[in-house]
Amino acid sequence: MAGETNVEELLRSMSAELVSGLFVFSTIADGVVPSGVRPKMIFEEAEGITLVLLKEEAEAEASGLAYEFPCRMITLNIHSSLDAVGFLARITAELAKQNMGINPVSGFYHDHLFVPHGRAQEALDVLNLIAKQA
Repeated sequence: MAGETNVEELLRSMSAELVSGLFVFSTIADGVVPSGVRPKMIFEEAEGITLVLLKEEAEAEASGLAYEFPCRMITLNIHSSLDAVGFLARITAELAKQNMGINPVSGFYHDHLFVPHGRAQEALDVLNLIAKQA
């Protein structure tokens, strides 16, 4: 099930969808994801395990998970190949021109952008303009 590799086709055909909820980044050192927490992403690093989860889940956790970067999640609805070259680079470069730091995550089927809380509409406007101009 190979995804699209042509960058111009990816940019032209993508649509951006704002996922509901406010997300945060957290880390756990012991490797045990607390019960009741359903992360959107789990990534193991040498220093600990990174979780991307809903802010309300982090705050509801009995131990009170510490978190950073309250953000919104935007899914790019185009099946991009995992070896597509330059797709996210073009997108992140345009968002950087708006002084917007983002955290991109690639899944098997789609790419997802975690953008600062309060800037989701601005990011969507940039993404729509990129698709229109491609």
